[in-house]
Amino acid sequence: MIKDMTQQGLAGVSQHYLFDDYWPGSTETCIWKNVIAFLTECASAKHATPVYVDPDELNVAGKGLSEYKKSINMPFPWEGGWWRLSDIVQYEIVSTMSVIKTCSIHRGDILRFRNDLCRKEVKKGLSQPPYYYILPGKQHDSSALINLVNLMLNHGVKVHRLDSNVVIDSRVYNSGSIVILLSQPFRPFVKEVMERQCFPVRHYTPGGKVIKPYDITSWALPLQRGVKSFEIDKRSTELEGKLVRVKAPFVLFKKKPSEFEALILPASNNESYKAAFMACDLGLKVWRLNEPYNNSTDAACEGSFLIYNDLEKKDEIGKVLNSLKANPVFADRVADIKKTELRLPKVALVETWFHDMDAGWTRFVFDSYNIPYRVINPGDFKKIDLGDKFDLVVFPDKSSSILVDGKIKTGKKEYLSGYPPEYTKGMGKKGKENLMLFLDGGGTIISWGRSASLFSGILEIKKGDDRIEEFQIPVSDLSKNLKENGLYCPRATMRILLAENHPLTYGMQNEIGVTFSGAPVFSTSIPRFDMDRAVIARFPAKDILMSGYCENEKLLAGKAAMVWVRKGKGQIILFAFGPQFRASSNVSLKLLFNSILLPGIK
Repeated sequence: MIKDMTQQGLAGVSQHYLFDDYWPGSTETCIWKNVIAFLTECASAKHATPVYVDPDELNVAGKGLSEYKKSINMPFPWEGGWWRLSDIVQYEIVSTMSVIKTCSIHRGDILRFRNDLCRKEVKKGLSQPPYYYILPGKQHDSSALINLVNLMLNHGVKVHRLDSNVVIDSRVYNSGSIVILLSQPFRPFVKEVMERQCFPVRHYTPGGKVIKPYDITSWALPLQRGVKSFEIDKRSTELEGKLVRVKAPFVLFKKKPSEFEALILPASNNESYKAAFMACDLGLKVWRLNEPYNNSTDAACEGSFLIYNDLEKKDEIGKVLNSLKANPVFADRVADIKKTELRLPKVALVETWFHDMDAGWTRFVFDSYNIPYRVINPGDFKKIDLGDKFDLVVFPDKSSSILVDGKIKTGKKEYLSGYPPEYTKGMGKKGKENLMLFLDGGGTIISWGRSASLFSGILEIKKGDDRIEEFQIPVSDLSKNLKENGLYCPRATMRILLAENHPLTYGMQNEIGVTFSGAPVFSTSIPRFDMDRAVIARFPAKDILMSGYCENEKLLAGKAAMVWVRKGKGQIILFAFGPQFRASSNVSLKLLFNSILLPGIK
């Protein structure tokens, strides 16, 4: 490709530069499926407007190119000048035709090469550990297991179930357990997404500076989905003789009984929240249990959802049941169970115009789980009466300088964006005042990542009689100090411990792994006046890193990762991590859902 592009006079083409291609997500999963693949990117014009680049403005940095000069990684440097949308189109056409030409000339070699790779991977799976991944049929979140199995099936991975018990190394794996064999063509993909990641540390020079990863370093699906999985390094002919092929779609919910008093959706399943939100949308009355439910065969934890079997709502209940893939609880005699009627809050989701990817993923999660919401922009805060229209405001991960001032801030420097002025308005002082009035009036705020800094320092509530109340929430961010002391965490899976028997942790296990990028890190203090706080999640004392790469993880020991704050009748829920990170950290979604459903303070 680079030869053909250079031959046709296309300058500035580089290779093996910047990206390490370590993360097998987004566009790169095919590489782990024995397919020749690559990522290409082209410099952008100003939308469709040509830009002029002065030669002195050309520079490079990082892996692969240390200086802007002719090199093996860039044989024909661009000298600057006008850069147009038509140039981008031309680069794309020439590069694409180069790929097509190469595939045509080497068609037989490429197909044989891939076929040989597939054969080798099957043989490897029969002779080299690991041989299997076994996922017990009984999981904390049954819907997470089902979704993981279906995800693997969608990727072309062969999946099996045990039809009877088997013992391997003194451990019993029960009938119904999921088995993923490594003796299949997509072995590299299976191993890559099922095992825990250990970043291969490399140095620029022997014993010198570490070539650090710049992006995600952990994608272990069992950790992200909260699914228990065992890597088996010993081959078992007994196990291989007890396997039944799983076909898509994989479901565990068989059929409903002819009679039941109420349907209970266990809060341990993500799917239950999705079904509960759907039920509310269909006009069904939904309740949350204030105590666990148990009968002779089934159980559901506190916080689970209850829907009475109303014959007049048979069609709506049928739609809820048809959406389920995991078994709900069909209950009788629930009249005396303690419960509270579920009322969905009016949700505002804050999204900027600044390439707001995290807000986009949040919208995707809300849409996927039937959560009603309205998108508002930071500039809207100046003119909207938040308390009149909303009960809850959600701030995804975004810089507070963009949210407040509409400016990009890097270190101590601020930059104006290239967007038209109407798309760069922050909330400003007036919008921040309205947000604090919303909190003072009993509103709830959810915030994670960089947006949490909106609530640091001295805050003000401007009362109607021109009085100003100043306050500081009893939470501070320690991440800057920790970074100066050597903490470096480029999106790894980190262990957190969760508070037990709290409305924000309904349906959760005591510990999970979350996708964490090093900031913020919270510390709490003794509250004053009309405030209170509770640490909902904290990093453990040791063994914090579960998968990926982190330097000096010990600095996180005991620090808070999720905090609930009360200010008068208002509430703030702060996350150090994205509970919905790219819609893949499903294990922490219940923390977000429970935050949305958290009752107001009376």
